[in-house]
Amino acid sequence: MNTPSFTIGIEEEYLLVDADTLTLAEAPDALMDVLQKDLQKQVSPEYLQCQVEVGTRVCGTAGEARDDLRRLRSTVARRAAEFNRVPIAVSCHPSAEWNKQHHTDKERYNDLRVEMAAMARRLLICGMHVHVGIDDDALRVDLMAQLCYFLPHLLALSTSSPFWQGQDTGLASYRLGVFDNLPRTGLPPHFGSFGEYERTTGVLIKAGLIEDTSKVWWDLRPSCRFPTLETRICDMSPRLDHTIAIAALVQAITRMLWRLRQQNMRWRVYDRFLISENRWRAQRYGITEGLIDYGKGEVVPCAQLLDELIDLVTPDLAVLGTMRQMDVLRDIMLTGTSASRQRAAREQARSDDPDAITRAVVTHLIEEFHADL
Repeated sequence: MNTPSFTIGIEEEYLLVDADTLTLAEAPDALMDVLQKDLQKQVSPEYLQCQVEVGTRVCGTAGEARDDLRRLRSTVARRAAEFNRVPIAVSCHPSAEWNKQHHTDKERYNDLRVEMAAMARRLLICGMHVHVGIDDDALRVDLMAQLCYFLPHLLALSTSSPFWQGQDTGLASYRLGVFDNLPRTGLPPHFGSFGEYERTTGVLIKAGLIEDTSKVWWDLRPSCRFPTLETRICDMSPRLDHTIAIAALVQAITRMLWRLRQQNMRWRVYDRFLISENRWRAQRYGITEGLIDYGKGEVVPCAQLLDELIDLVTPDLAVLGTMRQMDVLRDIMLTGTSASRQRAAREQARSDDPDAITRAVVTHLIEEFHADL
C-alpha cells in the first residue's frame, strides 16, 4: 500500500461581534463580497448571518497550515474592522440569545431550517474541523474506527464553550450538547469496510432523506468532498497556535495508526459505550478531571494521558516535523483550555452588571484571536 499523503487542512468558524457593543452582529453582504474577493473559495457564509467560515488550502505540513490560517484570520479581522465588526474564534458567545439570530438565506440552510425545525434554530455554535489526507477509501474507514478512541482527548484540549445565554453551564463544551440534538451526530458507527459504510449511508441517500454524506455530521467521518479523514469533534480554539497544535496532534495520531498497520498491528477498537463515557467527561470537565484509561481501568489525569500520547506518536511527530507543537499542548495543560480562561476572565471582571461581565469575556476572546497574528 502506498504511503498516504497525510496532508492537513483546517476549517474554522468565527462569530462576528459589533466593535462597540461586543454583541453578535450580522455580516453585511458587502463584507462577504470583499472577503470572497480577497480569499475566494477559502471563505464562505455559515448557517447564521453572524458567522463566517474559512478553510485552509491543502497543506503539506502544520507549518504551512499555520501560515495559511494566519492569513485567513488576519484578512477576516482586517476586513471586518472596515464594517465595525470583530471576529472571535469561540464555540459559543457568552451571552447571545439563539432565538434572536437570523439564518443565511441559502438553499442548503433554508432546507436545514425547515427539516430540523427548532433544533436548527438553536445552532448558535462554531466548530473546528481537521482534514488529514488519506487517498485510499478502505484505509480511511479502517483508521476511522481506531481514531475514535482519541476523540475525547481532542475535545478535552479544545473546549471553549462554558457559557450559554449569559449562564455558566457547568460544562467545558456546551456546544457539543447543542449539536448532539441533530440526527446523524456523535460518534460514528463501526464499519468493517468502506463498502459497508457506503451501503449504510446509501440507505438514507436512496430514501431521499439526504443528498449525500455531507449531511452525516459525526465527530469523525470520511469527507464527502475530499480524500480525507475529517475530525469534527473539536470546539473552536480562540488562539491560532492552539488550533495548529491540536491539528498537528490529529495528523500525528492518524499517521501512528497507519504505522501500526504497516507493522501488522492496530489500536483496539473499543465499544462506543465506553468511548461515549470519555466523550462526556471531556464535554463536562475539559482537561480538569481526567479520562478513563481503558487498559488500566481507571481515571487518569489528562496531563499524564497527553504525555503518554505524545510518547506514542513521537516517531510520527519527527517525520511530520511537529514536535514543537506538542509544547503548545503541554502549555494548555498548565494554563487551562479556553473554557477555564473564559471563566477566569469572567471572575476577574468582578461586577454585578451582566453586560460588563460579558464584555470582559468577549474582550478576552478578541485579544486571544489577535495574539498569534
